[in-house]
Amino acid sequence: MPNAVTSSGTSSGDSADIEKLIVDVLRHRIGKDERAAKAHDWFQAAILSLRDKIIDAWMDSTRRTYDKGGKRVYYLSLEFLIGRLMRDALSNMGLTREMEQALREHGLDLAQLEELEPDAALGNGGLGRLAACFMESLASLDIPAYGYGIRYLNGMFRQRIDDGWQVELPETWLSHGNPWEFDRRESSYLVGFGGEVAETRNGGVSWHPQEQIEASAIDTPVAGWRGKRVNTLRLWTANATDPLQLDAFNAGDHAGALAAQVRANSLVRVLYPADSTPAGQELRLRQEYFFSSASIQDIVRRHVQYEGDVRSLHEKAAIQLNDTHPSVAVAELMRLLIDVHNLEFDEAWEVTKKTIGYTNHTLLPEALESWPLPLFERLLPRHMQIIYAINSRVLREARKAGMSGEQIANISLIDEGGERRVRMANLAFVGAHSINGVAALHTELMKSTVFADLHQLYPTRINNKTNGVTPRRWLQQCNPGLTSLIKDAIGPDFLDDAQKLVALNDLAGDAQFGERIAEVKRANKVALSNHLKQVMGVRLDPDALFDVQIKRIHEYKRQLLNLVETVALYDQIRSHPEKDWVPRVKIFGGKAAPSYHNAKLIIKLANDIARRVNSDPSVGGLLKVVFAPNYNVSFAERLIPAADLSEQISTAGMEASGTGNMKFALNGALTIGTLDGANVEIKDHVGDENIFIFGLTADEVNEKRASGYNPREVIENSRELCQAVTAIAGGVFSPDDPERYKDLMGGLYDHDWFLVAADFDSYAATQRAVDARWLDQKAWRANAIRNIANVGWFSSDRTISEYAKDIWGVL
Repeated sequence: MPNAVTSSGTSSGDSADIEKLIVDVLRHRIGKDERAAKAHDWFQAAILSLRDKIIDAWMDSTRRTYDKGGKRVYYLSLEFLIGRLMRDALSNMGLTREMEQALREHGLDLAQLEELEPDAALGNGGLGRLAACFMESLASLDIPAYGYGIRYLNGMFRQRIDDGWQVELPETWLSHGNPWEFDRRESSYLVGFGGEVAETRNGGVSWHPQEQIEASAIDTPVAGWRGKRVNTLRLWTANATDPLQLDAFNAGDHAGALAAQVRANSLVRVLYPADSTPAGQELRLRQEYFFSSASIQDIVRRHVQYEGDVRSLHEKAAIQLNDTHPSVAVAELMRLLIDVHNLEFDEAWEVTKKTIGYTNHTLLPEALESWPLPLFERLLPRHMQIIYAINSRVLREARKAGMSGEQIANISLIDEGGERRVRMANLAFVGAHSINGVAALHTELMKSTVFADLHQLYPTRINNKTNGVTPRRWLQQCNPGLTSLIKDAIGPDFLDDAQKLVALNDLAGDAQFGERIAEVKRANKVALSNHLKQVMGVRLDPDALFDVQIKRIHEYKRQLLNLVETVALYDQIRSHPEKDWVPRVKIFGGKAAPSYHNAKLIIKLANDIARRVNSDPSVGGLLKVVFAPNYNVSFAERLIPAADLSEQISTAGMEASGTGNMKFALNGALTIGTLDGANVEIKDHVGDENIFIFGLTADEVNEKRASGYNPREVIENSRELCQAVTAIAGGVFSPDDPERYKDLMGGLYDHDWFLVAADFDSYAATQRAVDARWLDQKAWRANAIRNIANVGWFSSDRTISEYAKDIWGVL
């Protein structure tokens, strides 16, 4: 393979070759010479030149898979939060230094060009970022794989903060095209909706959709570490079969003539369209079926083309459903096997179960999707028939196993309580041979809560695969200073195996190494402070403790607990100026779902608190509060290396895993958190003395809820909490609208489902323990080193290896 990556991580191609290639691309594909070219022209030329290098490895990877007759992994996800690709691809292909030198010949800085690349608007939070990490690890481990999703035109919204309120704007990441993409027009499939199901002459069944949309593939190469393999991220775009009704256009109905294409575009316009209306619900279901159907058709087509017999699908394909969104793929695969390939139901069902695996990411009932039965049956009449048939089989098995009527009702794919609904998580469970959780605690809770009865019926299916993050992006690329320091200290082996970071444990007590760790951290904090000053106009002290909570805004993630404690701390600093307070910078970031009122109110509260605290001279720079707008992957890459304290404070038992906790620890931040999600396993790996744990456990949360929890009594008996809640509710931070937070605080008094009040005193006391540790910088640095050293296990390479061996059978 030309220009292969060597064992040292550098390419055998030199900077002169790349410089010539860039100039050639600039002239012949961009249409500019060196004198006329602007920064964006050089950026495009650099990416296209890099892409040319990747293509050779991509084709070689594909040929090797076909030559070996290997099994492929197909990863279906509604989100792929891939961020920017240029730096990632350069690093993994070993071409960063050569590209820097080539661009320098023309007076250009690679880092500045990288800033021109927009974040791909293909995801929202942890689910999509996990999918991106997994795709990179699959390639790095030389496992043949396709990722399947949607090429969103606007994706997740761009967040702007106006007067403290979140404003949603369309993301325009594709406004100047995407140089990484390849249009695969030969891979197009018709996806149907509505219509009738009729019996055929030979006794079979034929679905005649009322409407059909063409799904067309757009491919992006995903390069693994050291260029070992390049896999494919295949995203679907939608087109009407008749995009322009010319007769209507010529008759003067210019808008109506384009209605079919507008309707098709709506399927790929935005990620997670609001589903608070019937039209929104229908769009969400259409969107999920659209991408699931196109993906399953593509997988089956490829298998039949190269293997001939669809009955061997499970031997050559492992389909993994990333959460509940693609669950309809179970029914779609059954439809293709029965209606198109003429398998009997029993045989089709066995092939389907052996082929599909399902990853559950949440215990929240609202995230375990279900659809109104009339809507589902109207849009997907044939799939509804198949689901009824599957349900009949499953319920007979449950009855035969001696399960009670209540258990059978819980297992059913149809929720008969109130409005009849199709339970998509149950469909995914029964249609998969493996159902995995994403952290040890989460997996055990799956067995005892949402899937308790299904687990009793199928006791061998649930297994755990604790999440991980790619150390390439989340250490090597985002924190080169720390990476270089570690390499000097323990050698380069950790670059290929993150678990080799354990060698740093021997240096945890080394004062000189600790000082160098602190120097790298401070440099990252200075860089972040400069960025935030430029973006927001806020001035931060890089010697303060940077206390960070960045994640999707949701009540169970408890940004509200952090904010209430911030108000309590603000009160304490003002009341006791004689104390030796630790200077803190509280940094928040994250987006709220457009229809999630309380989450948007929490964002406003954060900004109201920031305005009040940051303008109060009485705190003397001891406390700053920042809500950074439009949190995305690129901002996370700036922020995580600069964090001192990582806030992972969800209500115990409600966070499936979390991956931000892993990224922060890998970059030397200490965690303050509950025993929830992967925090439990992080604690086990780094040691109790290197993490700050507080609050109720998952069992204690359930006990408190069941025993008649009285939050009003808790608030009234906690002086600091009561003062903070009263101040917020009374309009101290919202003088323009004194009752703005009355209902939000009233919710804490009346029900407090997420136990903010119950955990407040423990959280506040633990924050003061954080202060005490910070004042002992030698101890803090030792804690930070032990975090870096012991979280290599949370690499997505380890996670993918477990999937590959235990679920997919590809290693």
